[in-house]
Amino acid sequence: MTTMRAAIFDVDGTLVDSNHLHVVTWWEAFRQAGHHVPMREIHRAVGLGGGDLIEHLLGDDRDPDGDDQLAAAHHALCATYFERLRALDEAGDLLRALAGRGWKIVLATSASGAELSALRGAIDADDVILGAASADDVDDGKPAPDPVRQAREPAGVPSERAVFVGDTVWDMKAAVRDGVVPLAVLSGGIPRADLESAGARALYRDPADLLGHLDTSVFADRESAGETAVPSR
Repeated sequence: MTTMRAAIFDVDGTLVDSNHLHVVTWWEAFRQAGHHVPMREIHRAVGLGGGDLIEHLLGDDRDPDGDDQLAAAHHALCATYFERLRALDEAGDLLRALAGRGWKIVLATSASGAELSALRGAIDADDVILGAASADDVDDGKPAPDPVRQAREPAGVPSERAVFVGDTVWDMKAAVRDGVVPLAVLSGGIPRADLESAGARALYRDPADLLGHLDTSVFADRESAGETAVPSR
């Protein structure tokens, strides 16, 4: 009898080439509100939920009454690109390959609503995606473990039977806190050293690179998802 295993994926920067789009649209949203925030700082904050990202970049002494307007401006700017979003190379093929090996595929993302629909459309693998834990489903976003824990629910697996693939330090920290195996891809533009320091068990260039190395990865057919600890590539 096959034991259920879950492959949980972040979306922005992990499956869809959208991180730098978020950098630019957040930068413009901040600019419109009179804030100058360097793009390098925004880039490192991508992956946090909107409210957490604003707090992280503007600090506790900001006027929080402007947070909703900032988030709305970012969403409106980002929405103009929804129809042009592109999946990273072989992202959909990776999900299908894992599903074919018996892994339950679930998404864990800070996106929700129309944005999540656009991202899923770009990936074009809904035939193998069991579900998604979005910003609407949890009280605390990454780096809290809540999104990863929520993503495990539809698959019905404990943390030791799951792997989480992401591209930011927030993804890695959330995975570590939930107890799942954390894997990282470099396609979001975050430095290797930062991802390793945050807990990444192994790193791959992008989804295509991970797909090409499934048989030497933690996703290789094993009795337990957590048994194979591969060195960083």
